[in-house]
Amino acid sequence: MRTVHVLNGPNLDLLGQREPEIYGHATLADVERDCRAEAESHGLELLFRQTNAEHEMIAWLHEARTGAAGIVINPAGFTYHAVPVLDALRMCECPIVEVHISNIHRREAAWRAHSIMTASVTGMITGLGVDGYRLAVRHLAVRIGRGE
Repeated sequence: MRTVHVLNGPNLDLLGQREPEIYGHATLADVERDCRAEAESHGLELLFRQTNAEHEMIAWLHEARTGAAGIVINPAGFTYHAVPVLDALRMCECPIVEVHISNIHRREAAWRAHSIMTASVTGMITGLGVDGYRLAVRHLAVRIGRGE
């Protein structure tokens, strides 16, 4: 079975509670439900995970490196300085979509507008709220369906 890995970084376990004026009221469980429905509608399996630990994210990327059909990653706090996560992403052989719930280019601090992860991903969705996840899964499903 073709599997899409949806990987979430630090503090996303508090989605729906943390800064709802920026991130909205949907929970990570809501995001998982939507991603799972999208994946299943395309005949894909979904592996959905969240971690606050950089080493765990790296291990998951190593696991996905050769077996995943695609990866959706919201690196969250890893976005800006986690070079080991970037290096692990570079080793992945499948398409990767980076997702950010908020528009990182409109955030209050200039440093939030620069993701080091973009150097290794296929594309990025930013600022579309939690809908960005579902759109990322759909994009990967289309690519997988075309054999890309």
